[in-house]
Amino acid sequence: MTVILFVGPTLSAEEIGAFIDAECRPPAAQGDVYRAALERPRCIGIIDGYFDGVPSVWHKEILWAMAQGIEVFGSASMGALRAAELCAFGMKGVGRIFEDFRDGRLEDDDEVAVLHAPAELGFKSLSEPMVSIRATVDKAVEAGVLTDELQSVLVGTAKAAPYRDRTWDTIVKAAEDSGVGVQQLKEFQNWLAAGRVDAKREDAVAMLKAMASAIEAGEPARPVTYEFEWTDVWNSLTERVETEGMVAGDSVQFVLDELRLDEEHFRQLRQRATLRQLALDEARRQRASIDRSELVDEMSRHRIRSRLTRRQDLTAWLDSNQIDERGYENLLRENRLVEAGSKLPPETLSRHIIAELKWSGDFASLKRRALDKAKALAVSGHVETDPGQAQSSHLNLVVWYFEQRLDRPIPADLDLYARSVGLGTRQELYRVLEREYLYSRLQDDDLNADPSE
Repeated sequence: MTVILFVGPTLSAEEIGAFIDAECRPPAAQGDVYRAALERPRCIGIIDGYFDGVPSVWHKEILWAMAQGIEVFGSASMGALRAAELCAFGMKGVGRIFEDFRDGRLEDDDEVAVLHAPAELGFKSLSEPMVSIRATVDKAVEAGVLTDELQSVLVGTAKAAPYRDRTWDTIVKAAEDSGVGVQQLKEFQNWLAAGRVDAKREDAVAMLKAMASAIEAGEPARPVTYEFEWTDVWNSLTERVETEGMVAGDSVQFVLDELRLDEEHFRQLRQRATLRQLALDEARRQRASIDRSELVDEMSRHRIRSRLTRRQDLTAWLDSNQIDERGYENLLRENRLVEAGSKLPPETLSRHIIAELKWSGDFASLKRRALDKAKALAVSGHVETDPGQAQSSHLNLVVWYFEQRLDRPIPADLDLYARSVGLGTRQELYRVLEREYLYSRLQDDDLNADPSE
């Protein structure tokens, strides 16, 4: 049961490990929750997220994740903001900060914004969040360290400053410069060492405990009550996320330039690319989703087809095709979506395949072979065997066809393979293979016949 957390300055991965087993990722930016949801985790927790300089996590990707049956929790920082905005749709907010935003006591994003160090330095906070400033001065008033007047001065001074400049040293210094309660402010600054409140951390810990309790209780995610709308803007985001990592660098343009030197090949690929896009659009319109087992099946098919059965062969293939592991997974998922979006009723599929064969010029040769096969089998007195024939005979057929004829391993799922070539069941596949086997034997007999006879 995977738990994915987006966290940065509020808590460290080491601190999180004391409360829940989770995969920690950097603060959430636009597209990150969608990427996480594609992995089908048990739940997603948002603590920290980017506010400026990087597009913020989008409400719609959280709604999409919940529509896939994934619980999404939010607390402390960006998570509290999004939970307050989306709690009516099922996002689970935890903590005082979430409640204050939900109930309108807080409204500004800068209440939770902080300046922090880069990932290499552990996202260490370099400024104080406004919510923690408020909680700290409230505690100081209760402890008799500050008067109500000084509380207002400190809160007003902090709120007036840009969030990046909010540190206790600069806040207290600015208040001292106003000439109000200088001695008491010095006492307050000494009290801070033990009395400071980290409001975001407290709420984040509360969220981790709530997530752990939900998982331990085995509580399923509640079905959403809304219908997710697939828009052009959403489509653009999903396409960007799902294609990232497939290719990289200027070499993409160079590869396309090489392809353009072969007009016919380019035309064929352009047509296939267009059909691929149409199939993806249809799959998304149908809200098709791909689970982990389907990804494993798709990877197995690709590795067998491309002869990448050894891990080092797959790694070399990824390197030569400029795809990282995430990009490979996205490509597998997209291929499966294409398959889902291109499913047509058998009669419709057959009609279009025949049309394509005629257009490509392959219809006539396949027709000649089919008629020759039917005639040869009829002359030989062939009668199709009952579908319930001995399993050993079926095994002989598939061994002959896949291992000897195609020089590839037998598919693990013959029903799945049968469907991939437009057949309903493996019994229909056995019928096709039996006819081909007998026809090949008859051809071999003709080749080996004595010319003098």
